[in-house]
Amino acid sequence: MQGFVADYAPVLARLPQLDPVPARWLHLTLQGLGFTDEIDPGDVDQIVAATRKRCAELEPFTVTLGPAHVDPETIQAPARPLEPLAELRLAIRAAISDVWGQDNVPEPEVGFRAHVSLGYSNTAGPAEPVAAALRVHDGHTVEAVVSSVSLIDLNRDRKAYEWTEIASVGLGAGRHPSASTN
Repeated sequence: MQGFVADYAPVLARLPQLDPVPARWLHLTLQGLGFTDEIDPGDVDQIVAATRKRCAELEPFTVTLGPAHVDPETIQAPARPLEPLAELRLAIRAAISDVWGQDNVPEPEVGFRAHVSLGYSNTAGPAEPVAAALRVHDGHTVEAVVSSVSLIDLNRDRKAYEWTEIASVGLGAGRHPSASTN
């Protein structure tokens, strides 16, 4: 993944209308939970426990990211195939439902677009110059193994999303005695 980001970095750096995402803050959002000051810490613990149970039945999988393209507010690397990511997202949503009830799961189930954002737009302007710059890496992709999910405390105070990990849940942990979670 570092090489993929490094390949796009010079292109993104030449585009003043974009704020590149530092490699350490790259992420693929699966499901929001809510604002940290509005969620009971006991609920968080229960949701993490329910997520561990549900994700124990899922195997790690590989996705392909890229090539990057222009979105109205970001430069995105779409993730494919969507099916294992959608299944993982549904497991997380089911875990939230186990604790809060189905009607209280945040965010709509439909409309999920799996992607990693490589940069965020910092001004309004035409998309074509950005799209043209990205064509230098047209067709560029990278594979990534998804073996865990993290619950994070997310903010965007300094032009890009940054976070602190609250919990990590491994996939397939229930089937592999040697698997561990942090």
